[in-house]
Amino acid sequence: MDLLTHLVAALVYAVVGVGVLGLGYVALDALTPGHLGTHIWTRRSVNAAIVLASGMIGLGLVVFAAIWFNGSASLGIALGWSVAFGLLGVGLQAAAFRLLDLVTPGDLAHLVTEREFHPASIVAAAVQLAVSLVVVAAIA
Repeated sequence: MDLLTHLVAALVYAVVGVGVLGLGYVALDALTPGHLGTHIWTRRSVNAAIVLASGMIGLGLVVFAAIWFNGSASLGIALGWSVAFGLLGVGLQAAAFRLLDLVTPGDLAHLVTEREFHPASIVAAAVQLAVSLVVVAAIA
């Protein structure tokens, strides 16, 4: 492959990766009360930032693994893997967040948007990363 082909592939992979991250943001925003961006950037909620950051890192790992383990195939196949497993990662992160909310006391969605630090945000963040690592293992 020549340089231009690799640059185009990198651009296409980046667009898919940013799309998966965007869907992850939208999913977490839908699971939490209010607007997630407002909680983080205006109200300065460390909890929301921790959970969002861990979700983004986890989804980034999923897309990375899909590209890494399928990049030698055609661009279309590798992109298909990236989209499919990226969507799976978003869905599983959302389901795991909701499941954690169901099995723990209080309202997790509310707790992770509070401005004052709450340890539940670390647990929710760990669940986001753990689910993503399971998806990465499935890819590998």
